[in-house]
Amino acid sequence: MDRPPPQPSKAAALRALLKSSELEFLMEAHNGISARIVEEAGFKGIWASGLTLSAQFGVRDNNEASWTQVVDMLEFMSDASNIPILLDGDTGYGDFNNMRRLVQKLEQRGIAGVCIEDKLFPKTNSFIDGHRQPLADVSEFQGKICAGKDSQTDPAFVIVARVEALIAGWGLNEALRRAEAYRQAGADAILIHSKKRSADEILAFAREWAGRSPLIIVPTMYYSTPTEVFRAAGVRLVIWANHTLRAAVSAMQELTREVQATQTLVNVEDRIAPLKEIFRLQSADELLAAERQYAAARRNLSAVVLAASRGEELDALTQDRPKAMLNVAGRPLLHRLVDEFKRQSVNNVTVVVGYKAQSIDMAGIEIVQNRSHAESGELVSLACARDAIGDDTVVSYGDLLFRSYILRDLLESPAEVTVVVDSSPAQAALRCDLAYCSVPDDRSLFHQEVRLLRVNPRPEAASEAASGRWIGMLRVQGNGRRWLLKALDALGQRSDFSQLGLPDLLNHLIQSGHPVQVLYVNGHWLDVNNPDDLRRAVDFAHGGLSSASEPEGPFK
Repeated sequence: MDRPPPQPSKAAALRALLKSSELEFLMEAHNGISARIVEEAGFKGIWASGLTLSAQFGVRDNNEASWTQVVDMLEFMSDASNIPILLDGDTGYGDFNNMRRLVQKLEQRGIAGVCIEDKLFPKTNSFIDGHRQPLADVSEFQGKICAGKDSQTDPAFVIVARVEALIAGWGLNEALRRAEAYRQAGADAILIHSKKRSADEILAFAREWAGRSPLIIVPTMYYSTPTEVFRAAGVRLVIWANHTLRAAVSAMQELTREVQATQTLVNVEDRIAPLKEIFRLQSADELLAAERQYAAARRNLSAVVLAASRGEELDALTQDRPKAMLNVAGRPLLHRLVDEFKRQSVNNVTVVVGYKAQSIDMAGIEIVQNRSHAESGELVSLACARDAIGDDTVVSYGDLLFRSYILRDLLESPAEVTVVVDSSPAQAALRCDLAYCSVPDDRSLFHQEVRLLRVNPRPEAASEAASGRWIGMLRVQGNGRRWLLKALDALGQRSDFSQLGLPDLLNHLIQSGHPVQVLYVNGHWLDVNNPDDLRRAVDFAHGGLSSASEPEGPFK
């Protein structure tokens, strides 16, 4: 079987640009997303600018960012794009030995080449008082070039020598002398730099250089010179050196000033990239496809949704449907809940129905019926779906709305049994499903080790301050599934089983010595029990919060 020919390396692609009979261009990029944008714009190569790489770290262009930090960022840029990257490698970050190691690390990360300049380490940006900056000894810089060439394993890897003699005010003859010495040392191309606003001395250098090796220029200061002039002068590569960063800075400054002044996003939202464009640039679709291919095979996620009740407090609104089918901003509550599960790869969803079961018409779910729903509680409904409780299952009330991170974080919990508890202070006032935990929520940036001690399933006078309110969502996996089924069987022997709810199940698990992990949240969810909740649910579904005139609650 014939194999396809190997693809040329990125270094070979950069070398081809230097040998092209046409004038070629590199555009600056400083991180992964800007590298992808440059490639999508049609550029054949990227300039990884020392100025903009340091600026995106928030430090000066004086080697304040270490070379290892630069190389780490280059790896993200290389992974995000398919075109060659030429690094602005300052002075090579040290002596000949640093240069050897730099070349090795760049090749390992798929970087096509490096440009080094004949200044002293640590270097200062050429546009900052350039006339006072000393230059490196010519023979020492030649040794650095030789060390880099001897270290490369890909013969196509490119080393460019940047001549700073014009910047430093040493004149054309010194610039030519240095360029020739660097060419003889093995430099694959010469970059000649100038800070004048006209291209005169660059063009004079090009005439005298006469194509001895590929010539690269950076017309940041003499940008008004027509590109055709560079083409006629025999320049091989033009670098647009810092313009994506400068454009981004201007846009960020304008937006942040406006939002600070107006305290609203309404005036800027239509002028900025939509979130879906950011997701596209991040290749979110590729991850979703890979998730469908690999993650589903690894984890068989399922959910059981308890949606058998009518919702007595909703009165006339539930005469012909259960509360889980109430319309919220154009879609039933249950549809929103199931869609959220499926967005996070919980594809096996079983819904327990009861009241007005015929009104639940939804594709992509399994339905089981609790025929005694009028006389029974949540555990009877859960028992009806016993066969649907898999090795990794979320159990949820059917009237929940929540921000997606809550389910995501629940699915990432390593515990056998995990419950979600809202630690908002206002939850204690509701008195129902109060959760008492081993430690209060300290709003830590890191996950706390918190155990559930008990849940009060019914309203009662609290003898001590609760840690929050259980929102009606739990997850079992591994041993947790076995514990849950055993608890369900044990509670099924009680005479009052038909009146028991999920909090009773959780309390039984805890009393049996099984750990129940707590995932704290602070708002960002809503359950629908009455008309006021339904009105708030519409606002929540549109991404809003409760109005200032209403007490804060789980809908905030």
